[in-house]
Amino acid sequence: KKNPNTMKNLRKNKLERCMSVMQSGTQMVKLKAGSKGLVRLFYLDEHRSCIRWKPSRKSEKAKITIDSLYKVTEGGQSDIFHRHADGSFDPACCFTVYHGNHMESLDLVTSNAEEARTWITGLRYLMAGISDEDSLAKRQRTHDQYPLSDEPHTHTHEADKNGDGLLNIDEIYQLLHKLNVNLPRRKVKQMFQEADTDDQQGTLTYEEFSVFYKMMSMRRDVFLLMMAYSDRKDHLTADELANFLRNEQKMTSVTSEQVAEIIEKFEVSDENKQRGVMGIEGFTSLMRSPTCDIFNPLHHSVNQDMDQPLCNYFIASSHNTYLTGDQLLSHSKTDMYAWVLQSGCRCVEVDCWDGPDGEPMVQHGYTLTSKIPFKSVIETINKYAFINNQFPVILSIENHCNIQQQKKIAQYLRDIFGDKLDVGDLMHRDSKTLPSPSSLQGKILIKGKRLPAYLSADAEEGEVSDDDSADEIEDDFKLKSSNGNGHHQVESHIRKKLDSLLKESRIGDKEDSDSFSIRACCERRTRAFRRTCGRYGPPAACSAAFRAREHSSTDEEEDDDGQEKSGREAGGQINRGGRKRKTMKLSRDLSNMVVFTNSVASQECLNEGTPGDVLSFSETRAQSLVNHRTEQFLTFNQRQLSRIYPSAYRIDSSNFNPQFYWNVGCQLVALNYQTEGRMMQLNRAKFMVNGGIGYVLKPPPMCKGTFNPFSDDPLPAYPKKQLILKIISGQQLPKPPDSMLGDRGEIIDPFVEVEIIGLPVDCCKEQTRVVDDNGFNPVWEETLSFTLHMADVALVRFLVWDHDPIGRDFIGQRTVAFSSLMPGYRHVYLEGLTEASIFVHVSVHDVYGKWSPLVLNPSFTIMHFLGSNKGHQLRGIRGFFNRSSKSSVDTNASGLRKRSISDHLLRRTASAPAKGRKKTKMRNCPGRLQPRAPLIHRPISMPLDRLLQGQLSLCSPDKEQQDICSFFNQVQIVSTPLFNQIILIF
Repeated sequence: KKNPNTMKNLRKNKLERCMSVMQSGTQMVKLKAGSKGLVRLFYLDEHRSCIRWKPSRKSEKAKITIDSLYKVTEGGQSDIFHRHADGSFDPACCFTVYHGNHMESLDLVTSNAEEARTWITGLRYLMAGISDEDSLAKRQRTHDQYPLSDEPHTHTHEADKNGDGLLNIDEIYQLLHKLNVNLPRRKVKQMFQEADTDDQQGTLTYEEFSVFYKMMSMRRDVFLLMMAYSDRKDHLTADELANFLRNEQKMTSVTSEQVAEIIEKFEVSDENKQRGVMGIEGFTSLMRSPTCDIFNPLHHSVNQDMDQPLCNYFIASSHNTYLTGDQLLSHSKTDMYAWVLQSGCRCVEVDCWDGPDGEPMVQHGYTLTSKIPFKSVIETINKYAFINNQFPVILSIENHCNIQQQKKIAQYLRDIFGDKLDVGDLMHRDSKTLPSPSSLQGKILIKGKRLPAYLSADAEEGEVSDDDSADEIEDDFKLKSSNGNGHHQVESHIRKKLDSLLKESRIGDKEDSDSFSIRACCERRTRAFRRTCGRYGPPAACSAAFRAREHSSTDEEEDDDGQEKSGREAGGQINRGGRKRKTMKLSRDLSNMVVFTNSVASQECLNEGTPGDVLSFSETRAQSLVNHRTEQFLTFNQRQLSRIYPSAYRIDSSNFNPQFYWNVGCQLVALNYQTEGRMMQLNRAKFMVNGGIGYVLKPPPMCKGTFNPFSDDPLPAYPKKQLILKIISGQQLPKPPDSMLGDRGEIIDPFVEVEIIGLPVDCCKEQTRVVDDNGFNPVWEETLSFTLHMADVALVRFLVWDHDPIGRDFIGQRTVAFSSLMPGYRHVYLEGLTEASIFVHVSVHDVYGKWSPLVLNPSFTIMHFLGSNKGHQLRGIRGFFNRSSKSSVDTNASGLRKRSISDHLLRRTASAPAKGRKKTKMRNCPGRLQPRAPLIHRPISMPLDRLLQGQLSLCSPDKEQQDICSFFNQVQIVSTPLFNQIILIF
């Protein structure tokens, strides 16, 4: 029997040989669509963090990071290899690396099978090393490894201009500027000298630079927090740590054994471990760990009741799943199904069209997108549907095939899915309610057309409505086939226009709540494509260009819809306008695949239907229903499924705001998963609440009863939630990703914006002041407050911006469902940025009865009630409202009280405005510039709001003392000992 240690050493040696070969570099052929392939030298960088190749016009940007890798496949399996089928490549020499958010593929061919095997083995090893380490857990290493990168020597190497392996003081200054650190030169020099302990004075080795960094990155906010609970000692005893965890972090049931485990896990000093205490480094590691992340760790797994009917759940849904980019010219890939299914999506779309040799194909009809075989799509879905979770997948089939190919579709579904299609006795077509996700585990539900019940059971085919095909592009948008140079010219021109639109949509996604309006964009796009037709002359030359619409998409779509008649009218199916509806032939085989997700004609008439009928609406038609028939739409969604899909005008694959449709209970809100941005971030946050399985239980009022989501008080019988967020500090905030000067640009001036996304009455934004010239450790210490009427549907979005005199630049964001917020002191790590975070304090409590804007920010409201020049009279009142004497902070009126020593310590990291430059501040503060229009976040009907807007008269100076007394007589003071706050309620 072989020694396990020997086997382990052999494996280790083999992997090291792989790493050595990869770092030395291998000549490989890089295949691309439409080209013969390029010979390049591919190699693994010295830190084993990315794959690079040369020569390349991208220079240093020609790389793929290891942590962006999705999978590595052997042989020529990708679409690119299929297009190069005539290349006669040896499959043993071929492999594909999938990477990035959009599952991009790097298709490579080596000169021999051994080289391919080496790279496949090495890359899979590196991927396993990254996937085994939780992304949040990586941050615990911050004080023991190089701070800002998973590549320990990267920045040191870049800063070492003369290449001697040492950093002198000038190189340190340059590196600090790149890292967004603005410290006085005297302070930098002092720390430099303290860290420079070896014989080579005037330079720092890597180890010395680590010491220098620890001094520079001392977290004063965390240190003061520890001091507050340690009775001003430099460590926390086990009892003091337990007290902190119970009182602040609300870990009420923490035991002494668990506290001892926490000390053992996070404390760095062996001496402190033996004494059973936690020092500042251990406490910092604890606060930066997943234990103190803002997201509830219990929500990483299923935590909701999964035994309710399907209509009681929001279901993660994808639109035109197969597309990798825009709706006109992009590639279709089966890998997209694998990616979205493993990302938690539970409803995918398959558009079926007649293909060559009797084989149905999947593509976006009437466009220049590529085609993929239907069979390959179904095989991919079958393989990846239930890898991460067993809850049911809905397959939305858009059928445009002839009868023969429909039978082929049905055959593939039966042969490949097998028992996954068998729902047994869970629900018959005449059942009164839908089955639950739990009862359908491991099942695939086919959503599609079904033959009318009045047809004879012996009929092999019949006619069904065709004009409700959810994603069929409208006639004036269809691209017709063409050939010759005209086709190539038009395709090239359209691609340039799409690139422009994509850039526009990304900007809108980052900055605007509703991205950009469909109606505004359709006019721009109409003009652009009209110019395209005009440029290429006669219709024959531009037969692939758009004939733009002359009037609103909403009106036309409303004209097209209407309820499908179930009778046997001799003249065919008639819509409500009296015109004949389009029909198509449907085979019995394919119809029988549909059990209880029957696609019926989309309609405005939300009459009683069977629970198995699914209605599909474009976003514009659904918007009309939401605005004009809100409660009826809400009631419909309590018994049946509705699917909302993007407008045909979104040819750039942009996304609408899904929250608008979640607010009325729409279950299948389909988004373009390939388009990263604000809307997909909201979608991810929504479904992370229940373990990311693609099913989230709707709030009880949406499942039973009725309410008006547009009302100022939609749920008067339910308590409201007050969310109080104290934005304390930021850590390692990078320069904006779109900065023209990149790392060479000036140090950022960050501020934080918090946005609530939910019911209209709850939607609002608040923001902190700007901290000048500090992206490394800015301190804000400001409190933002929000009141929510239906917290269960609300999302909380944290955005960090770099202020600029002419606008603002987006740095990063993190969106978390309100129900997933953890109370206490928490770090909010920005999505996609390993180290960048903001440090906050979260408190939530119930508010009963009629609420007041005073709940939102009591001291601010009283200030304006009395007049902005009466601040000196509020010193006692101001202290009365502070959360705690230990952590009271002056946020808006610095003249109200004298700052404490802790305030001075906290404020030291927020640098003063640069010389000769006026500090720009946010709204709600006198004298500050307004970067954006003011956001109204309180209903206008409230008396104090009318007062603040000048609709009521302010009190006169000579009566202000009586007015203060009168004011307090109007309010009820309710103590909330849980958060040690005073809440004012009318």
